[in-house]
Amino acid sequence: MSGMEVKDINGNVLTVGMAVRYTGTGTTGEISAIKVEDGEGWVRLEDSDLWYNTGYLEVVDKSELRRAVRKGGRGDTIDRIRKMKEDFEDVDMGSEVCDGGG
Repeated sequence: MSGMEVKDINGNVLTVGMAVRYTGTGTTGEISAIKVEDGEGWVRLEDSDLWYNTGYLEVVDKSELRRAVRKGGRGDTIDRIRKMKEDFEDVDMGSEVCDGGG
């Protein structure tokens, strides 16, 4: 048997790029890597160095992934940082910014 298919809790075959939810914590993310160890499937989620056992994962719709990110958790922090960076880049670096007191 060459290469074992890695499946979620509902028997869906998992592939890199799919959106999944870890039922233990409700963490959602996109699959960035898949491996099989000792006959068990594991996936790594994007933005995470953690490996999740596929027996506790369920495939979710990508729109649900974005919604979960907006609700809170790490994804929310990433979005806030991205927004702050955009706001910072929008700042006019004109003379008023360099206007020091003396």
